[in-house]
Amino acid sequence: MSDATLGPDSTVTANSTTDGGANRLLEVTDLHTTFSTQHGDVRAVDGVSFTLDRGRTLGVVGESGSGKTVLARSVMGLLPKRGATRSGSIRFEGAEIADLAPKKMRAYWGQQMAMIFQDPMTSLNPVMKIGNQITESIREHLDVDRHHAQEMAVALLRSVRIPEPERRLGEYPHQMSGGMRQRVCIAVALACGPALLFADEPTTALDVTVQAQVLDLIAHQQSEREMATIMITHDLGVVAGRADEILVMYAGRVVEKAPTTVLFSEMRMPYTEALLSSIPRLDQPSHAHLATIPGRPPNLVSPPPGCRFAPRCAYVQDRCREEEPPLVAADAPGHEYRCWFPVDPPTRRVATVPATGTPDDGGR
Repeated sequence: MSDATLGPDSTVTANSTTDGGANRLLEVTDLHTTFSTQHGDVRAVDGVSFTLDRGRTLGVVGESGSGKTVLARSVMGLLPKRGATRSGSIRFEGAEIADLAPKKMRAYWGQQMAMIFQDPMTSLNPVMKIGNQITESIREHLDVDRHHAQEMAVALLRSVRIPEPERRLGEYPHQMSGGMRQRVCIAVALACGPALLFADEPTTALDVTVQAQVLDLIAHQQSEREMATIMITHDLGVVAGRADEILVMYAGRVVEKAPTTVLFSEMRMPYTEALLSSIPRLDQPSHAHLATIPGRPPNLVSPPPGCRFAPRCAYVQDRCREEEPPLVAADAPGHEYRCWFPVDPPTRRVATVPATGTPDDGGR
């Protein structure tokens, strides 16, 4: 096997690879985020590294509890003041921001990086008019008067395709549909023209038709503004045609990453395969049972020895339970995975991978 073990300084890179890093926007190295609880320390993000270039999209995929949202909040410095510790390096446009106090990070929020939160009903202030919620960040970060801020708010609502934007400024969140509220959240995030946008499960509470509209809207705004985007989701289907590169997280760690086309054609990590298998398929019969991943994610206070996915893996072997696998490089450039006994890529399989059982080393 030609796979080679990566060193500790290896990083996930979503970039064009043609400029030698000159277009680098964000560089995260060995990021750890720990929460202190009465049961012990929860290692929510455990040694994650990646880079992102301007205008590119990185998809971060994993189940609930895998560390996706905590990763985004750690980069932005949006962690609780008590009980949370963060270590590692976070460089934004070449400047180290991991050690900045919240007061200094305010200069980055909104103007340099912004986040679209998961639930628009809870991320918007229910007793504050839409117009005020948009102009608040504009007046905080940009040197404009109230009238100009109102004009900018109308233009933002129009840009996210909200009809009658002048009237909507005077409405409250409960007067809008879920799709409209999510569009307002996008407008708030884009108000100050950030270079980096985090989209944290932006379509979870929306129906399928509206989901597609919101994702298309984010893509359109990204293209117009040349933003970099980190798309956080549990659904590989959401990022399949929208991300340049995908990072798969499990139990706080990166378990596989690759350019999007490579990941879907050459996936090696059983967890990635299980996530893909759980997506409903159009070629399945009606009312067919959906594939599920048995068990639940591990307790991050005391994770199991060896591979953290071993208790749920269909291909688990003794070594998996005893030794933790490192990230190794696959054949394709930029492809890395964390597994002692990787599955055969779909392009090289001669038989369907079984849903259960423990095949031998050569049975995949």
